[in-house]
Amino acid sequence: MLPVFGLSLLFSVGLCVHAVRTGQPIYWLFIILMLQPLGGIVYLAAVIAPELIRGPTARRIGKSARETIDPGREYRQAKSDCQQSPSVNNQIRLAKAAAALGRHEEAEALYAKAAQGIHADDPVLLLGRATALTELDRFAEALSLMDHLGLEERGRTPAAALTLARVYEGLGRMQEAETAYQWAAGRLPGLEGLARYAAFLAHVGRPAEAREIVTEMDTHVAKANPRFRKEARAWRDMAARTLSGREAGQAWP
Repeated sequence: MLPVFGLSLLFSVGLCVHAVRTGQPIYWLFIILMLQPLGGIVYLAAVIAPELIRGPTARRIGKSARETIDPGREYRQAKSDCQQSPSVNNQIRLAKAAAALGRHEEAEALYAKAAQGIHADDPVLLLGRATALTELDRFAEALSLMDHLGLEERGRTPAAALTLARVYEGLGRMQEAETAYQWAAGRLPGLEGLARYAAFLAHVGRPAEAREIVTEMDTHVAKANPRFRKEARAWRDMAARTLSGREAGQAWP
């Protein structure tokens, strides 16, 4: 009986923690604790199950599962929608989906096609195309777009600074690249900015500083929300691999 009671208690405590964190009425605590384990089962059915069925958690889980099982699903859907209605928004969606699959030439062409007429100065299109060009190592073309983007106040974002840093690095303008990397890394959500800055430092022969950033990223990964942890760890691992490769004397990718 003791192990059963212990499991019931753990089950109830876990539900109480959920109730407190999600701001449920206090009477749920009494129901869960005073009517073990029936109270907990009622709470599961009345509160948690509807959240999972209709709430954002279910949508996030479903989206993650679909992306894992069928990573090309969003691209196919976006392409179908774009063929039916080639609006700027649909072209942007398709370009993002193409880029996510590594189809950067297609993404660049889509952004270029969308950036016509009244949309020629759209910051989203300018940055998207410049990023695609950067992935294709067409840094001079990307810089021309980034210079134009810099004239738009709406275009001066951490994401734009990160792309500009990569462009400067590709062109060998290392001092300007470092300034842009520093600015982006301190402001960009997620760990991509820190990861790319660490990789840059390794590239220019400053492994100790790069290692400090990787250590900082370890802390961020440990504290990250579980649904963002996989992406955070991927960026951390990218930086660590780059650093290890440079320290081993391997060529820069």
